Amino acid sequence: MASSVPTDLDQLAARAADDVSALQQRICTALEDIDGVGRFRFDLWERPGGGGGRSGVLAEGAVFEKAGVNISTVFGELEEEFAKSLPGDGLHFYATGISLVLHPRSPMVPATHANFRFLRRGNVAWFGGGADLTPYYPFHEDAVHFHRTLKEACDRHGTDLYPRFKAWCDEYFFLKHRGETRGVGGIFFDYLQDDLPRTYAFWRDVGEAFLPAYVPIVQRRRNLPYGERERRFQLYRRGRYVEFNLLYDRGTVFGLRTAGRVESILMSLPPLVRWDYGYVPEPGSREAELMDFLRPRDWLAEAAQGAQGA
Repeated sequence: MASSVPTDLDQLAARAADDVSALQQRICTALEDIDGVGRFRFDLWERPGGGGGRSGVLAEGAVFEKAGVNISTVFGELEEEFAKSLPGDGLHFYATGISLVLHPRSPMVPATHANFRFLRRGNVAWFGGGADLTPYYPFHEDAVHFHRTLKEACDRHGTDLYPRFKAWCDEYFFLKHRGETRGVGGIFFDYLQDDLPRTYAFWRDVGEAFLPAYVPIVQRRRNLPYGERERRFQLYRRGRYVEFNLLYDRGTVFGLRTAGRVESILMSLPPLVRWDYGYVPEPGSREAELMDFLRPRDWLAEAAQGAQGA
């Protein structure tokens, strides 16, 4: 990948599209290596009105019950009402990005989501994205590793970025109707349009940080034992994932409002899920511990304090 960053919006858009395509290939190859059994099925699709994408789904693997890694590059005309909610001018838009959601088979392995996108409306362009971790059972060191890896990627572009985008993630991935966070957070950012070449370099680097943030956690937890109780709890907690994606997720809304491919947009949903009426975890159980675990916390400061006290 060339080191120079284009300042022309058309060239920048083309570079971003190339990046998301290359990142999809690297992530899918890495996930197949980890799984050992499952293989991605890739579908090419076209969007009525302009553009299309490449959806990759791994189903019924040894490690991943379902893994979706999608890319798209779409363009065309926005609905007038929807256009008012976006920066820029006019109705013509261009968007390219990668979106992934991984649902592991084992309840001991956390689910994860990442999205990195470039959008343009008229003469205004911006970057958005992020990555977050959703465990079913609490492992403090996993949350610390995930946040530390993302922080290191952010810090290469400014030490103010991680605290800002970590807080934004805690706020964004909050289920208001439940009064709880979806997981242990990560980073989230959107509408970054100042100094586009510098922002592009940051956007590209945090995308590259996803695999080192997540893969070691999978390797650490994949062989831990679990039973029917843990599996039922995993399916129950997956319900929170469905609720967030259908009620709040910006990518889902954007895809549906721009006539995107529904199969690809909804690939983020888990293959199996359950809603248990009036569920209350047993006091003192690991399931009850998760309720305290899933709240906005300064994971890295807690880890530093723990190291000092050891």
